[in-house]
Amino acid sequence: MKKVKVILLITPILLFSLILKGQSYDLLIKNGHLIDSKNNIDQVMDVAISQGKIAVVEKNISAKLAKKVIDAKGLVVSPGLIDIHSHNFHGTNPDRYLSNSFASLPPDGFTFRVGVTTLVDCGDAGWRNFKTFKEQVIDRSKTRVLSFLNIVGAGMSGGPFEQNILDMDPKLAAMVARQYPQHIVGFKLAHYHGFDWTPTDRVVEAGELAGLPVIIDFGGSEPELPLKKLLLEKLRPGDIFTHAYAHVNGRTPIVDENGKVRDYVFEAQKKGIVFDVGHGGGSFLFEQAIPAVKQGLKPNSISTDLHTGSMNGGMKDIVNIMSKFINMGLSTQEVIQITTWDPATYIKRTDLGHLSVGAVADVTLLNLREGDFGFIDTQGKRMKGNQKLECELTLREGNVVYDLNGLASESWKQ
Repeated sequence: MKKVKVILLITPILLFSLILKGQSYDLLIKNGHLIDSKNNIDQVMDVAISQGKIAVVEKNISAKLAKKVIDAKGLVVSPGLIDIHSHNFHGTNPDRYLSNSFASLPPDGFTFRVGVTTLVDCGDAGWRNFKTFKEQVIDRSKTRVLSFLNIVGAGMSGGPFEQNILDMDPKLAAMVARQYPQHIVGFKLAHYHGFDWTPTDRVVEAGELAGLPVIIDFGGSEPELPLKKLLLEKLRPGDIFTHAYAHVNGRTPIVDENGKVRDYVFEAQKKGIVFDVGHGGGSFLFEQAIPAVKQGLKPNSISTDLHTGSMNGGMKDIVNIMSKFINMGLSTQEVIQITTWDPATYIKRTDLGHLSVGAVADVTLLNLREGDFGFIDTQGKRMKGNQKLECELTLREGNVVYDLNGLASESWKQ
């Protein structure tokens, strides 16, 4: 009996190898520097792709075995980037802020060109209108779109909608999350301005009921609700504190007036609270980020907070934010880890964020350029830098969906 069990366990792996053996690969990426944090790979490796999946990862795979070859010499090969804070419930309802309205953005125009293959819409849809979001955005996008469901049933509709505690129903939110487990990866609370812990308690209750993390955009109350209590008492390990490097009205900044990171912030990160960048149009200051990073408070995830109010400002895109942190002292390996494998684990989607054999072939090719560059925060302050990442090519399920310089194309003369 024991011998039969062992054979059954290895059969799927053997079958996958046998199917591929002797066949040509659809695509082969050669000579690129592969950074795959899940598999502890940080070296030049070849990656072969077949039927939208990673087929082989080895030091040298013969180009003769592939129908198409991409020479990635001098480039970084990464799993497709994951942006866990974006706003994409694009629609035409007036006066509804980010929920089925004009300030949100259709995903595909803003993802592939910067190497993002998966994004998480951060609270635009609530439990009342998630189905509309799914039909209107998720089902129509080539980008993989997931959701942090807003604890407010009306979603991120702005103004009085987001102050309505009666619309914050943890049981109904958890019920909708269980109905769409392939799309909903957690819950969002944002923009509540009252001196009241009830909204925080309700979003965490939804997380408990569904077994999912919460992401919170904290602040806005007068007097301020204590940040220390949020981080050490209210949020659970694995919950996400976004806009980590902001200094906004109604929220205590993580770096105090003397330029020192508050002790309880380090304690919270050690506890397992996820510190997410959530750059946006008003939530990232160098005066917070630079001293924090120097003192050891590095972000656990890099995200954009993409919407019409941030896309053309200091934020620009995810590779611009990654470049900022490289110039603040993080390594290329670190910024890739916190935009691939780490966020995949936070949202409990460990099928993503890596290039293991059999995984979906979402792949990003990045060029780390050297030169004289400038980066801007949300106050319009500038930081100089000498390195900048640029997306060269993006694959979604093995298909080329963005190719800056035609690396996957034949010469017109041929």
